[in-house]
Amino acid sequence: MEALRRPALPEDAVRYRLFAAAAAGPGGEALLRRCAELALVRFAPLLAAYVWQRQPFRLRYVPGRGEIPAHLGGTTVFGDNVEDEWFIVYLLREITREFPGLAASIDDNDGEFLLIEAADFLPKWLNPENSENRVFFYKGELHIIPPGEPWEPGWALSAPCPTVPQALALLSARAEEFLAAEPIRAALNKRIHGYPEKIQASLHRARCFLPAGIAAVLRLRPSLVAAAVQAFYLREPGDLRACRRPFRTFPAEQRVMALVTFTRCLYAQLVQQQFVPDRRSGYTLPAPSHPQYRAYELGMKLAHGFEILCSKSSKVAPDAKRNVLSGPLWERFLRSLKEKDYFKGEMEGSAKYLELLHMAEDHFQQSVAVPESCDEVSPGDEILTLLQTTPIDLKELEREAACLPAEDDDSWLDITPGALDQMLKETRNESLPSPNEEEQKYDLETVAENMKAFVSKVSTHEGAEMPWSSDESHVTFDVDSFTKALDRILGADSEELDSDDLDEEEEFGFSDEDDEELDAGSERQEQKVSPEELVGSLKAYMKEMDRELAQTNVGKSFSSHKRGASSVGAAPCESAGPDCGAEAAELAALDVDMNLVANLLESYSAQAGLAGPTSNILQSLGVNLPESTELTGS
Repeated sequence: MEALRRPALPEDAVRYRLFAAAAAGPGGEALLRRCAELALVRFAPLLAAYVWQRQPFRLRYVPGRGEIPAHLGGTTVFGDNVEDEWFIVYLLREITREFPGLAASIDDNDGEFLLIEAADFLPKWLNPENSENRVFFYKGELHIIPPGEPWEPGWALSAPCPTVPQALALLSARAEEFLAAEPIRAALNKRIHGYPEKIQASLHRARCFLPAGIAAVLRLRPSLVAAAVQAFYLREPGDLRACRRPFRTFPAEQRVMALVTFTRCLYAQLVQQQFVPDRRSGYTLPAPSHPQYRAYELGMKLAHGFEILCSKSSKVAPDAKRNVLSGPLWERFLRSLKEKDYFKGEMEGSAKYLELLHMAEDHFQQSVAVPESCDEVSPGDEILTLLQTTPIDLKELEREAACLPAEDDDSWLDITPGALDQMLKETRNESLPSPNEEEQKYDLETVAENMKAFVSKVSTHEGAEMPWSSDESHVTFDVDSFTKALDRILGADSEELDSDDLDEEEEFGFSDEDDEELDAGSERQEQKVSPEELVGSLKAYMKEMDRELAQTNVGKSFSSHKRGASSVGAAPCESAGPDCGAEAAELAALDVDMNLVANLLESYSAQAGLAGPTSNILQSLGVNLPESTELTGS
């Protein structure tokens, strides 16, 4: 069992592997390493502009071990930003499209999370227990390898998961047979739709009043903003010891205004945390009404994050930093960026060109040129190294601060209830109708039919299944079959009485002799009465019960079909005595649909617009009730 041998993943990490679909020959390792280099260079324009929450996307050569052949692999911790995980899904899909000889698999602590995204469209046989080594990206499309002999009884439960070599052999030989169904691929493509344009939309640029050293560091390594935000956001009491005194690395005296690029997730984490700096740190905030209050607050929080990182540094000497921005690999990397128009026509040496170049150098150092045997340099070590090797021109930073571009609008932080409803509708792939359209499409018969279909749906021990298909046969109820089944149950040998029944017999004076006489009489009646007569007597018994219940509160709580003659005969019955009243209790058939809908609407109204059992069940059935006019005031 490969799943038992693989190390468990953290909750916020994703693991990805790229295999050679065909069996690799003697030069397999060199081929995989070359593919890794070409893939990272090919997608460098996307990766260089991306700000990762915790760790970047990296591909490393992994030698074969056991049943796992040699492959390219990596693990990325994405923290609180799940978009990092789905961006990696997009990258793997595009890599297999650019390199048709590669097949990619990806999973996290939930297992094959790609299947979770398309859970509504998966085949019945596929479940978490048998999905291992069955889901791959190949030639830019999702493939699912089914069990070998699906026609045999019990194959879904007994079929073992294939090994990776077996799956790759099947994939390379008969890939077209294993292409995932269109709804599954559509659900997955919808989730990663919008890349690569989505990268820029996920960024947020904000002004921050920062120490000059931090502004200089972020010019060279923009990705360090993520490490600083995480250090501040996930700080522990011991981390703040370095911030309860004047800052040693980033004092508050020399601060400048700078435009910092965050992801929306990082920006939200920094803004939403309330924090008051220690007076001894030297950082003070203006009044909240100050026009630059937000910039001062963001700069103060970032400064605390950078100071915490540097306080944890191992004090690596500057010359210990690897000089990787030279050599043929960097030259090929830079040439690829220019061919892909990464610099967007900017003149070499211009401010915008240098900003893009620093981003490319940042990505190259942390993702492309890191030796496999090299320990990862901590952010604090890297910050201190940059401070010692980079001259800080305060006057130039102040000149740049005087002509900063406008910051982005952060109104996206506030989500109204209507916008939330729209997001939920889009997630469920539903359109949001207008109030008039909603009232026109609202049909009580649909509510009743869907609920009866749900109740009649036969489900397994794994849980209830919603009857999504609207063309299923209507629910039918065979009274004769039901009464026969009930008669078989009631006509079975009586069970032994429990202690409560024995107490009741003693209380009412029943004796064993009475039981024997009754049993003898019942046996004689069963020998003489035919099954048809038993059914008839059972119906008469149920009819008598209905007649008695009709005059109680229970009976009056149900709605019945209206009878035209009921009002005509009402007056004579009033003077005819109780016997006529009993006859008048001959009830019309209950209006099952009306009672069902009335109870549902009463329960829905009691929810007062909040989530509840009625709305949850009906929405699962595809029925959306309009808002109550009592709540909306219309």
